[in-house]
Amino acid sequence: MDAILLQILNGLDKGAAYALIALGLTLVFGTLGVVNFAHGALFMLGAFCAVTFNLVLSSSTKVRDESVTLFEAYKEVPILETKFPNIGPVILDYSIPLSIIVAIPFMLMIGLLMERGLIRHFYKRPHADQILVTFGLAIVVQEIIKHYYGANPIPQAAPMAFAGSANLSAMLGIGEGIVYPWWRLIYLAFSLLIIAGVFAFLHLTTFGMVVRAGMQDREMVGMLGINIQRRFSIVFGLAAVVAGLAGVMYTPILPPDYHIGMDFLVLSFVVVVVGGMGSLGGAVLAGFLLGILQSFASMTEVKSILPGIDQIIIYLVAVVVLLVLPRGLMGRKGVMED
Repeated sequence: MDAILLQILNGLDKGAAYALIALGLTLVFGTLGVVNFAHGALFMLGAFCAVTFNLVLSSSTKVRDESVTLFEAYKEVPILETKFPNIGPVILDYSIPLSIIVAIPFMLMIGLLMERGLIRHFYKRPHADQILVTFGLAIVVQEIIKHYYGANPIPQAAPMAFAGSANLSAMLGIGEGIVYPWWRLIYLAFSLLIIAGVFAFLHLTTFGMVVRAGMQDREMVGMLGINIQRRFSIVFGLAAVVAGLAGVMYTPILPPDYHIGMDFLVLSFVVVVVGGMGSLGGAVLAGFLLGILQSFASMTEVKSILPGIDQIIIYLVAVVVLLVLPRGLMGRKGVMED
């Protein structure tokens, strides 16, 4: 039972990342009708926002090492610690969550620039054209990151207070020895909060209700005198922010490198198709379900019977679901059926 609970937690952890990226993909497709294959690059840019913020805060200077008395010696100390000896170390320790402050405006700006500078020219073009141009953009961004940050993963540390593991058995009174990393639990909670925020924005605000109405009938909303295109542009920026925040908080779990966005994009696009193109709820549901299935498929007992099943389980499930439900789990009628 403990092993099953751990695999469910692992699946929810993976599924949270899939769901966040798939949510942004579906949001863009549902509003603008654009299949954005550069969305994984936005996840990567968010991760490298955290990396860059940490590098800036860690900028160091040489100071006299008082522990050496026989001769004059110097050591590298972060400038932040020399300027603010009390709060500096705390800021450095919490650089990952603090980088959200920088990532939000940066990702919003990137999203708006992408939509205004490129995506808007492909609204009425075939989906194949949209895929090609956004995939090309993703490769360009990927190579830029590789040029400036190198090809190797860059590890990022979680705050010391959350570097260990939580004893869930003692906390919740379940199982006997369920121990799980604190930061993975925080990432899961953070993902659920972001997902809830997106749905609350779309369903509980006037802006969101107009956007949902525009998703159903853009022409009718436009006839009411509402500039729905401007709202859709803002939604594209918000989708970029969601992907970026997912990348920021994932850096302590998986050290970011230049192809992390492409790795997650392929899986997340499968999640979108399984959930149903244009269905936000379907994207979230499929993300968590496929994450859990992949987690169970990675168990040693399963792989000993079916070697490599953990690498293909998502695609097998996608084939089965689409054979039974061609529109996906919660797909809307008419989406990509013309």
